[in-house]
Amino acid sequence: MKIVQTANFVAPASGGIRTTLRHLAAGYAAAGHEVVQIVPGEQDGVEELGGTRVLRVRAPRLPGTGYRVISQPWRVAALLDAEQPDRLEVHDRATLAPLGRWARRRRVPSLVVSHERLDRLLGTWTPVRLRGMLPVTAAADRANTALAASFDTVVTTTAWAAAEFVRLGTPNLCHIPLGVELGGFHPDRRDRTLRRAFARDREALLVVASRLSPEKRVDLAVDAVAELVRRRVPVRLVIAGDGAARGRLERRAAGLPVTFLGFVADRERLAGLLASADVALAPGPVETFGLSALEALASGTPVVVHHASALAELVVPGVGLIAAGSGFTFADAAAELLAASPAQVAARRGATRARAEGFTWAATVAGFLACHGGEPAATAAPPEPPAGIPAPPLAA
Repeated sequence: MKIVQTANFVAPASGGIRTTLRHLAAGYAAAGHEVVQIVPGEQDGVEELGGTRVLRVRAPRLPGTGYRVISQPWRVAALLDAEQPDRLEVHDRATLAPLGRWARRRRVPSLVVSHERLDRLLGTWTPVRLRGMLPVTAAADRANTALAASFDTVVTTTAWAAAEFVRLGTPNLCHIPLGVELGGFHPDRRDRTLRRAFARDREALLVVASRLSPEKRVDLAVDAVAELVRRRVPVRLVIAGDGAARGRLERRAAGLPVTFLGFVADRERLAGLLASADVALAPGPVETFGLSALEALASGTPVVVHHASALAELVVPGVGLIAAGSGFTFADAAAELLAASPAQVAARRGATRARAEGFTWAATVAGFLACHGGEPAATAAPPEPPAGIPAPPLAA
């Protein structure tokens, strides 16, 4: 079976979607399928990456971000005509949404992955003075209805992300959680030397691994550090990530014990940082899955997450805390976690790792292959969906 994946928001310094594409492609290839990816690039081109043929489409840069977005979906359609895929997998609900109609016309089974929750994003982007006045939910409902009608299957990775489709009674909805690199992110990567590069032994080390864009609300983590400093709690915050909001965040953090690392391309260094931290903060209110928080749990590090995001589903007793959206409440949660005894910290590291071990890429690949009508991976079954969301149909 030939599977063509296409996506926007894929760049060398990007995170979730790029990681998802890489693991899915590797899983499909291991199951004996041919994989082609169509993604934006500075110039048109073709290259081989890990056994996957990658077609790059010249695309403009989205202002204020490090991303390029394909603005001419008909160019992707032309490539699809040439590739003649057996299955189409779209990881974008914006400019690439018209590819669902291409698949319908060609009778190619298709699925689209909703990597964001549109109603929450629209609410975030609405100016404060207009919130509650604009028909944000109605606009999202119209867009989601059209999206679901264009594709054979809509895939969401959390119940939180699925809620806006469940509200519409979408019949072709599937729930498939993403996975985490359990081998790469592990408590054994804790490195005292690396930790001392950022914090003294008497100081708590907090970490944020995130793209620095406004919707990620990394300012809440900075505000939490300001509050902890006011309480005379000895802490250091390390922010791993880059983006358009970095300058504003650096100004906000002036005078505080905050270090900006920029984008960390070395995954081993990132894994060591996460394992060496005392607490990871995930302050984004519109996180649809949150791979970085799951990577922290796999590393044995507890997380503090925003109550309004999908990450609240991830946090169970013993692995972290859920906080309301303010620096004060994030400071409260971090302080509570830091107050644990050595025995409690050791038990929590085991609990966080055990929680992450429930999210494997093998299960994710199996779920996607089931949606594609291919043979699920033999190593794992498709995950159980939350109530009200149908599981992907198993291939005959």
